[in-house]
Amino acid sequence: MELQEVRVFLAVAAERSFSRAARKLGRTQPAISQSLRRLEEQLGEPLVDRSARDGRLTEAGITFRDYAQRLLEVAGEAERAVAELRDVRRGRVLVGANEAAVHALLPIVEAFRGQFPGVQVDVRRIAARQIAQELLARAIDFGVVTFHPADRGLASLVIDSDELVLLTHPEHPFARRRSVTMEAVGREAVIAHNDPSPLRERVLRAFEQRHHELNIGIALPSLDAIKRAVEMRMGVALLPRRCAVSELALGQLAAVRVPELRSPRNVRLVFRQSGDRSHASIAFLDIARAYASKPRR
Repeated sequence: MELQEVRVFLAVAAERSFSRAARKLGRTQPAISQSLRRLEEQLGEPLVDRSARDGRLTEAGITFRDYAQRLLEVAGEAERAVAELRDVRRGRVLVGANEAAVHALLPIVEAFRGQFPGVQVDVRRIAARQIAQELLARAIDFGVVTFHPADRGLASLVIDSDELVLLTHPEHPFARRRSVTMEAVGREAVIAHNDPSPLRERVLRAFEQRHHELNIGIALPSLDAIKRAVEMRMGVALLPRRCAVSELALGQLAAVRVPELRSPRNVRLVFRQSGDRSHASIAFLDIARAYASKPRR
């Protein structure tokens, strides 16, 4: 069923005349008649009583008129929705990141939403080791990791840098030091994340290799809970500095370097090298590239 034929039928129904419908649509009367005839053949019923001089509709025509109007309304809605996607006025961007990586992503999300407020940015909690698989399966548009992806078909750009630090209460004795040793950290009650991660494994392996003990006294399920526990003087925590930017700026926490663990690292936005991208994803990547090119302290 052609939409143009539906429009012809509605014009005839509204004008109650083939000639007036032709003038309204800017077409010839024979063209209007042929278009309506094709529609009637598809439906298997006459829609206009041609024996009546006022162009009245048949019972089938009266029934079909409401559906025809709804068809054109839905078609118009579909056209507007696709146009809004093209103009990045709607849509969705899916990003996979673990809890720590989200902090590096937020400035890009802020810049993107400032330009495209109608697009939803959905950041899903996904372990770093699963990001590549999710990207290649097209389950997400982007991922955030702290290593260079080795998988073929993936590319990345550096959006931030970070380092592992020891977070303490501002009045903790370590807070007055520039750095502490791993051995000294091992004598403290450490508050850790109970979710396995490459960072956790690296820290545990480093302590094991140097034959130092790590006294994990508390394991918590979120970074916010860990930071709050440190503020309450329940222990210290080894976390990326980026995770506590606000608390450090407000003086609620102190950050101390542990030279043996520091290992600065780059935070990368990962994406598929090829394949179709939505207009929203293209815009998000453009903003991420612009952000990554800016010098930062």
